[in-house]
Amino acid sequence: MAFQLSPGVLVTERDLTAVVPSVATTAGGFAGAFQWGPVDQVVTVDSENQLVQRFGIPNDTTYESFFTAANFLSYGNNLQVIRVVNQGTAKNAIANASATAILIKNEDQYDGTYSDGSASVGEWAAKYPGVLGNSLKVAMADGNTFGGWNVIIGSSVIDTDSLFDSSPSTSPYVSAQGGSHDEMHIIVFDEDGQWTGTKGTVLEKFAFVSKASDAKRPDGTSSYYKEVVNNESKYIYWMDHTELGTNWGTTAENKTFANLASNVQLSLSLGVSADSPTDGNINSALSIFANDELYDLSLLPLGKASSTVANFAISSVAEVRKDCVVFVSPELADVVNNVGDEVTDVIAFRETLSSTSYAVLDSGYKYQYDRYNDVYRYVPLNGDTAGTAVRTDFVADPWFSPAGFNRGQIKNVVKLPFSPSKADRDLLYKKGVNPVVTFPGNGTALFGDKTLLAKPSAFDRINVRRLFIVLEKAIATAAKFQLFEFNDAFTRAQFRNLVEPFLREVEGRRGINEFKVVCDESNNTGEVVDRNEFVADIFIKPARSINFIQLNFIATRSGISFEEVGA
Repeated sequence: MAFQLSPGVLVTERDLTAVVPSVATTAGGFAGAFQWGPVDQVVTVDSENQLVQRFGIPNDTTYESFFTAANFLSYGNNLQVIRVVNQGTAKNAIANASATAILIKNEDQYDGTYSDGSASVGEWAAKYPGVLGNSLKVAMADGNTFGGWNVIIGSSVIDTDSLFDSSPSTSPYVSAQGGSHDEMHIIVFDEDGQWTGTKGTVLEKFAFVSKASDAKRPDGTSSYYKEVVNNESKYIYWMDHTELGTNWGTTAENKTFANLASNVQLSLSLGVSADSPTDGNINSALSIFANDELYDLSLLPLGKASSTVANFAISSVAEVRKDCVVFVSPELADVVNNVGDEVTDVIAFRETLSSTSYAVLDSGYKYQYDRYNDVYRYVPLNGDTAGTAVRTDFVADPWFSPAGFNRGQIKNVVKLPFSPSKADRDLLYKKGVNPVVTFPGNGTALFGDKTLLAKPSAFDRINVRRLFIVLEKAIATAAKFQLFEFNDAFTRAQFRNLVEPFLREVEGRRGINEFKVVCDESNNTGEVVDRNEFVADIFIKPARSINFIQLNFIATRSGISFEEVGA
């Protein structure tokens, strides 16, 4: 306690309410190919609708990624998504068709490389790489060109005057600075109908934006057209001022900003999607998730992935973080139009994967409806198998098995190209492959709960691996607050009193059968203390899931008592 120099009352507080915190177990991560959106940047989405808004609808080259993510989101509401492109060929659409297109991956790259207007690609660029940017058209008009402002879309003429309340003129801010003629209107069109299905649809409009770099709206936010478009547009970046724009981008004081001689209409072109990223591109994106301090995730479905990508995700993400599980499916050719050889080829794929308790392999693909394109698609099951873990967390706890008819039901299945028979399941399960099976009258379910750990161990089961992830993550989070305290009997007792109630709760919720926490002089010897270390040994007897049921029915003669036959 603090020392007082004269009589008085000193009031202090001590907080003894510390607990082991709950940790997130339903958050997923995914890296894949999409039509639109930032590249190599994590975006959190909570629904399929938001997935469409941020990354566009699926096409013939992105549907496996899109539906893996969408299927996961049908079970939960937290998926951190990274868009991946082939960075050797992907390009953003630009306003100058005679220039060389560039790749702007995300906002960080734009700010660091292209925001100064030196790219020489025209006035505008699509915000993200892809052919969707080629459907964008940008029109600008100021006070000199607003009247009779018509935009040509194909063979149609669109009268844009009716889209705004009045003509642009001089903003109050610029007028107060002694300047004039700074206001403009800007419209972004879906010229070819690739975004909306209707050519010429207005996607965005920006009214009364300013040519002055320091212009402000009445609420104090910037009205400078470059800043407004960059901050608010979902479709375009500013790249340069128009050649007709004398004084554009300068401060307002005593400036008369040049008027346009005619309204500006620019169609964007040269965008390239490159929706078939290399394994190296995908691995680079997955490596972002290796930082567990920035990204909190527990489940990592891979969608369509080679063994190279799967092994990278295992070794460089899951086994580095030690708090998430990778979900893998075999390759499409292993189970689609491969009648009779599915088991052999799936097992061959499994043999290319690492032995680890941080990964789960299912038996293939499902056939589902693509409502965006009115077709049926084969989609990897790993988004769903990861989803069953989310469902398990919602209806029970992470240490329950996600398999079976109670928690392992698979959604949105038209059919399975490969529904393993009992004989098939025996072969697959021995190798650590979890069959997904359609049972007449009972639907389609995940019918196994093994990890890819090859050696016999408690950790060869999904529920045990996820139990220890929860325990390790939660207790490690609480243990951080022991750092820089004294390693003495009081601190050790305080740690035990923190951890044991948490473990008793997990025990009461059927996660563990028994536990013991050792944190005393026996493992914190003088030598340990002198090294400024702190040791706690936490012994756990995990609960095991039932994989095999034996029911014995015994018929006896009428005159025999049950005791005589050992009942």
